[in-house]
Amino acid sequence: MKVVVGDVVLPGDQCEFIATIAEKSRVLLGPGLRKEVDGVFITKAGLLRRRAPNTFWVDGYQKRYIPARGENVIGLVTQKMGDIFRVDIGSSCHATLSYLSFESATKKNRPKVEIGDVVYAKMLVASKDMEPELVCVDSNGKKNRLGVLEDGFVFKCSLNLIRKILSPQCMLIESIKNEWPFELAAGMNGKIWIKAKTMRETVAVGNAILASEYLTNEEIKSICCRMY
Repeated sequence: MKVVVGDVVLPGDQCEFIATIAEKSRVLLGPGLRKEVDGVFITKAGLLRRRAPNTFWVDGYQKRYIPARGENVIGLVTQKMGDIFRVDIGSSCHATLSYLSFESATKKNRPKVEIGDVVYAKMLVASKDMEPELVCVDSNGKKNRLGVLEDGFVFKCSLNLIRKILSPQCMLIESIKNEWPFELAAGMNGKIWIKAKTMRETVAVGNAILASEYLTNEEIKSICCRMY
């Protein structure tokens, strides 16, 4: 069966058209796709998606996070081991985070990170043969909102909801922040951190985000109107 963008795909399906495009130009394969010697294959069930020019991935409903290099995640520091922190990111194994992976960190100027702290970090190493490794700086050595998240509230959701609220087409975040200013960090591992002025506003924002997963933009507008 010929697979095209928008189709429901299953593990083992082959995407011949992606392999054809890859022969002529650069192609980026996202979650759910794998390049083999004899073509490109599907590795998980879902909908085949494409973003211009040539980025492909499988959009599926899942809660188990599979680490992918370059993604931002929210994790919980669970252990200190010398110069290394172990962080629970919701995957099959914990990730490691070096104390030198923070902005301006040196052997004398160590970051203040304790067991139980919530960190917002970027996935540096993600391989099936190695432990995931995190950093709290970008390529320029700046934190850019990465690091320890103080106070606030963390909750879990599906990876599908994370992708939805981060999409430019989703109007939920813009609609809420115009009335209730708040801070938000969304991890591609299915965790969201929010911090508003009061606990009531924080809980209300969290409930609105969770309720929006299967709603259209018009239905999201209606929810936001009822909140105010």
